[in-house]
Amino acid sequence: MTKAKLSLLLILLVMNACGHKDAGTGDIALGAAESCSFTSTKDNSSLAIKVVASDTAEAKEFLATCQNPYTKLYAKDAEAAKVGKKQFSYNGCSGCHGGNANGLMGPSLIDAKWQYAKHITDKGMFETIAGGSNGSPPEWGSMLTWHNQLPGKTGEGLDTDTILKIMAWLRTQYIGGGETPWLN
Repeated sequence: MTKAKLSLLLILLVMNACGHKDAGTGDIALGAAESCSFTSTKDNSSLAIKVVASDTAEAKEFLATCQNPYTKLYAKDAEAAKVGKKQFSYNGCSGCHGGNANGLMGPSLIDAKWQYAKHITDKGMFETIAGGSNGSPPEWGSMLTWHNQLPGKTGEGLDTDTILKIMAWLRTQYIGGGETPWLN
């Protein structure tokens, strides 16, 4: 093996050990730490959402653990939570779910009457926001696909971090009583 080939092989091995799957695409592999796989609320198919180079540390943490790191922060800091509220309004969520997320054409996102039982978890809520839903009951219509990595996304779509900030703000607005596992 030539010295150049050996050097290239060594570089590729180091990149792989550091978690870089493909230096050309900007995607970063989480390797053994990756444990979150997402399922569509629409049809139970797989949602192909992965870590990308532009993801924040918080987005990478969520994609590895299925736990939204912003939720506890926003619960402690109302000023920080305004970032999620701003994204909720800016991205048009209030058009269906109301300005305070208490329902309009779409369901309330802050009471204990979960549209889908999986919304009790960060993973479940993320799956519905990212990949949309079919709408149940039908009069509420369907939730659009929002994640920018998914086909059929709304406009340019939202990145993982933006969705997490919206979710964290929604969690701080919860009025349903009972257990709040997202804060545990």
